Order: sequence, then C-alpha cells, then structure tokens
Amino acid sequence: MTSRDGAARPPLPEGPWLVVGLARSGLAAGAALAARGLAVVGVDSGTPALPDEPGFPVRTGVDGLDALADGVRAVVKSPGVPPRAPVVRAARAAGVPVLGEVELAWRLVDAPVVAVTGTNGKTTVTEWLGHAWRCAGLPVRVVGNVGTAYTSLIGAPLDPGTTVILEASSYQLFDTLAFRPDVGILLNLESDHLDWHGSIEAYAAAKLDGMFGRQLAADTAVAPAALPVPGAAARVDTDLVELPAEPTLPGAHNRANARAVVAACRSCGLPEAAIAEALRTFTGVEHRLRAVAVVDGVTYVDDSKATNVASALTALAAIPGPVHLILGGDDAKQEDFTPLRGPVAERAASVHLIGQAAPRLADALQTGDDRGDLAAAVAAARAAARPGDTVLLSPACASFGQYRNYEERGRHFQALVAEFSSGA
Repeated sequence: MTSRDGAARPPLPEGPWLVVGLARSGLAAGAALAARGLAVVGVDSGTPALPDEPGFPVRTGVDGLDALADGVRAVVKSPGVPPRAPVVRAARAAGVPVLGEVELAWRLVDAPVVAVTGTNGKTTVTEWLGHAWRCAGLPVRVVGNVGTAYTSLIGAPLDPGTTVILEASSYQLFDTLAFRPDVGILLNLESDHLDWHGSIEAYAAAKLDGMFGRQLAADTAVAPAALPVPGAAARVDTDLVELPAEPTLPGAHNRANARAVVAACRSCGLPEAAIAEALRTFTGVEHRLRAVAVVDGVTYVDDSKATNVASALTALAAIPGPVHLILGGDDAKQEDFTPLRGPVAERAASVHLIGQAAPRLADALQTGDDRGDLAAAVAAARAAARPGDTVLLSPACASFGQYRNYEERGRHFQALVAEFSSGA
C-alpha cells in the first residue's frame, strides 16, 4: 500500500491478533483480519449487541488478559477503549504492538487519505469534502468517526483514483503508530474529552501528533495560523484561504469550515468550478444547527451534536434573534461551564436545563428557568417563545445516561417538535 507520494506504508505485524472492544469499528477490524486468513479473536468487557455471525470468534464480559496470554502477537484497540484498560496496558508492557482501527485500515486500504480532526465541525467538514468530490465527479469514500468504519474498506473494491475522506477523533488518533494522511486538516482545538485523555495537553497532543507528527514534505497540513502543528508537511493557513463562492451554511464557524474545505480541495487538484458548486449546494449534516420546523413563527433548531461548551457557544453566536436554549446531559467530562454565562445572559431569552449536568449548569450560569427531561424542556421553551424566536437544542454535554448517543437525542427532539407541529 502506498501514499499519494508513492511511499510504501508499513506492513502489518504478524498475528495472531486480538481485537479489544466490539463496537462498530472493532467488529469491522476483526472481520477484515479474518477475511485475510489471519488468526483473530475479539473480546469486550461489556455485553455489546453483536451480529449473529461476526466473522471471527468473540468473547464478551471478559477483560481479554487470558486471550492476550494465549500467544497473541498484535492487538487492535477500538477507539472507545481507554489506554488504561488492563489488557491494553499488559500488551504494551509485553512489547505487543497495539494498533488503532485507523492505523490498521490505513496500512491496508490502497487510497490517498484526507483526514479531518478538531474539537468541533469534524463531521460537517468531512461530509462537505465528500460532497465536493462528488461535485467534481471524482470517486470518494467517506469514513471514520462520521459513521462508517475505515476498516470496512479493507478488501472492498474501490474505483481507480478513489480518495478516502476520514473523520478522525482524538481517540482514533491517539492509537496511531505510523499513520500519515496525505492531507491533514485541523479545524480548531478546545477543551474536550478530558475524562478520557486526562488533560488538555494530552488531548491536544493526540490530535496534533497523530494527525501531523509523521507527515513529510510531500504532504499538506491545513490549520488556522494560531494553531502550530508538528511535522514537515507544506502548511496552508486557513485564515488566508479565499472562497470561490458563498457557502449556504450560516455562521462564522461555517465560513471557517468552508475555508478548510477549499484548502483541502485545492491541494488535491479539484477544479474551482466544482469547489464553488460544493460551497453553494452543501446543506449540512443532521443534528448540527439544523432547522427542523417552524411552528407558529418559532424556529426549532436541532444542534444535538453540540456535546461541549465550545460548540454550544458557536451555535449561540450563529443564530440571530431571541433564543430559548436547552442545555444539559451527561456530566462525565466535567467541563467548565462558566464560559457560557455571558453569551447565555446576552442571547438567551430563556434557559431550560436537562440531565445530570443541570445542577452544575445552573450554578455556572446563575440562571435556569426550569429543570427536567427533554420533553419538559421543549414544552417549556415552546411556551416561552414568541414569533421570530428560536428554540435551540445545543446541550454542551454528551447524551449518555439519557440517550445512547447524540443522534438519538436529536431524533427525540425532532419527534417532540413534530407532535405539536402536526397540529399547528
């Protein structure tokens, strides 16, 4: 397998293999290894829902230490598995290579990679890039944290000239060893996932080193000037990128996203006409500042993907007029909510708090018109809103505890709005 500059990618370590974590990416990785005729077993300390035929032997409710001791010579770690997991620590202590799912796929999928990371905007930019490639009539596959496992492309027939657009989370980048994207994009860097990484420094290092640290002069690094990046790649400052057309998506943050899209497209040689078309015709991604209904003159916006403070601040800045804001959810990240106080006081006509984080949010904001679940919050926001106002779900928190993921939370918000909009 080769990169855009023709450099060979490293071969896989010898097996047998152990896959740790059996969520979507772990299952895809194990199935890909098994399909290549390699000995592989998968383990998960929980009891995830598994397909009837995962394609390789799996064990659940176990820590994996027994499997590791049974002759394993390489490990694939799912991104959600923390590095402090006993089986991961034991593997590294024994000198057994531990690869992330992204690393595994990059070594085996023969296609150039444009990788996108950042605290906020990753999915929007990833999907926007895929849209740009399609506008140009070029073959593309969009994978990673966006929803399709990168390893699902291993062994899959790819059209000649296919480019892989990869959304890469800090978890995924932490588990890279040699990964070197042909084009790496950093959108922004704020505090997030400190419960997993332990510090903002470790979080930043995972993104910066994993994305740019191994790039060479033939590669491209796209990032704002204020964010220094390591590596030897040619640097493109997104602040200086000129747009060939006005983007459809609203907000200053989406203009910044558009500049990153344009920079990556130009570095890969896409025609200017196709780039302009992509800016004008991309309509965004579900659960990201998406207006879902207008009822009695009130606009309801689903921004359930806003799982941290920075993204909620971005949403508040992007929406004109009085806002009735729904905040809250899981509080495991223990983010500092005080940066929300000023913008919420300035922009929000009412605030409705939900979930485990509601007490800390109320303390930080020194406000909160009510506390309850999402149904109660939507009802209260509806009662407070007037024509021309916006009801905004932008929680600044993860969804866990109340919902399986932010998508389920967003769908519930949409369903609640639909219940009363159908009778409007």
